[in-house]
Amino acid sequence: MTYITHTQQAILSSSRDEQAIAQAELYNHLETQAEAVAPTQDPLTSRDRRIIGEIIQVKPESIRTIWIESGITVWVQLVGGGRLPFDRNWFAKRVAEVKATLPETPRERNQRLETELKEACTVFGLYHGEIDYLVFSTKVYRNGHLVGFIGWDEEGWYARPRQYGLNRVAASAEQVIALLGVRAAVAA
Repeated sequence: MTYITHTQQAILSSSRDEQAIAQAELYNHLETQAEAVAPTQDPLTSRDRRIIGEIIQVKPESIRTIWIESGITVWVQLVGGGRLPFDRNWFAKRVAEVKATLPETPRERNQRLETELKEACTVFGLYHGEIDYLVFSTKVYRNGHLVGFIGWDEEGWYARPRQYGLNRVAASAEQVIALLGVRAAVAA
């Protein structure tokens, strides 16, 4: 009498599952090793991901990358797998629309303000101390001497020559430094 047990099939299925798990672990290990040897730089900023996420209505962290194929199609690669194609012209139009309405994050604002401050300090031959990013304020110096305090709030850029006193407000970092009585550095 021929006797077939179901346990043999269960073992076969079990060994396939183990093989699939082992294969997945191997791929994960190889990907980790490749990243350690040659780390890839992410071409997308968090703002880029927010914009794309808004356009395709997904969470920004689910977007892996984006590329243009043949100058016609924009492809969006998702973290969990899958790709979405879009017409390049339509996608570019939507990016412009979303950029215009997407509010700036505090981090993005701080990066923008820091860049403006560095450029203004260069014009006047100043340097600044450590920036308090929570309230965006710092001290500015020339030749090791304190020139004043500069910051940014809801009114815009402000400056004052002493720690306590009235703020002088201006539209740009360069204008507010000039309010401190500092003259632009002259190239020799």
